[in-house]
Amino acid sequence: MGRVVHFEVHVDDMERAKSFYSEIFDWQFEDWSEYAGMPYFGVVTGGEDEPGINGALMQRKSAPPELNQALNGYACTMGVEDYDTVEGKILEHGGKVALPKYALSGMAWQGYYLDTEGNIFGVHQPDENAK
Repeated sequence: MGRVVHFEVHVDDMERAKSFYSEIFDWQFEDWSEYAGMPYFGVVTGGEDEPGINGALMQRKSAPPELNQALNGYACTMGVEDYDTVEGKILEHGGKVALPKYALSGMAWQGYYLDTEGNIFGVHQPDENAK
């Protein structure tokens, strides 16, 4: 099987992106630029005892995605404990709503956002009472 083991978020402004993701999701960063030969920061998204994967922020090498274009890639979704609080942080730190919060009936709350670099990501709060 080809299990996902790493993700990369392409960014225009590395410091802005690091600030955005650390403020909202408490991600930690490690400078791997020397190995990559470009601005490249490893992302630690949580402890080894938690489900999920780590990834990286890398310097974008082409034009950023156009607003309202079809998604061309994978959208990463972050699991959260309090959807509304996280949404507030996203908007406070320059993110925008791409697809508003909706119920996955009997399972969870889901929604999609644009980060400060124009990338789409999801937010998911498990809740069996979601309707």
